[in-house]
Amino acid sequence: MARWEPGARERLVVAAVDLFTEQGYDATTVAQIAERAGVTKSTFFRYFPDKRELLVAGQETLSRLLAEGIAEASAGASPLEAVAAGLERASGAMGPMNRDLGPRLKAAVAASTELQDRDALKSVGLAAAMTAALIARGVPDPTAHLAGELGVLAFKRGYARWSEDDRGAERELAYYASTALNELRAASASLG
Repeated sequence: MARWEPGARERLVVAAVDLFTEQGYDATTVAQIAERAGVTKSTFFRYFPDKRELLVAGQETLSRLLAEGIAEASAGASPLEAVAAGLERASGAMGPMNRDLGPRLKAAVAASTELQDRDALKSVGLAAAMTAALIARGVPDPTAHLAGELGVLAFKRGYARWSEDDRGAERELAYYASTALNELRAASASLG
């Protein structure tokens, strides 16, 4: 096994998602993930503290990109327009590997309460990043929290549609996230 082949982190994520889907999260070991990825166990631990953390690979980067997009939105942007800018920025970092992993990752999470819990924590972290970025723009606290939560929901809905839609390969994630945000905006307006 090669020690420092390029793409080891990505191969570990793909191997883990495949194994979680094939045999379940609980039955999958770190050793199996490393073997499937073509790396050593010690290489696995250079990238991840445990197998659960594979689910949130890239969360810090995603949170940073969402916050940067919000911060860089035009000065007159509404809170949801700023969130849309954050979604656009973060979506640009998602490529074909992210799209291909979507359905398998969804199945793995659905089959494991531990992964469902970790996925929920990921959502909380993304919402907190967007909320903080909105508050830094001067958006009042309740509005910032609501917009941040809508942003997470739009990202998750957009990602699911992007990864499941045959046209997802033709369209960028940003299209799906933006569409989802517009749908959520319309739905919230109908609440009365």
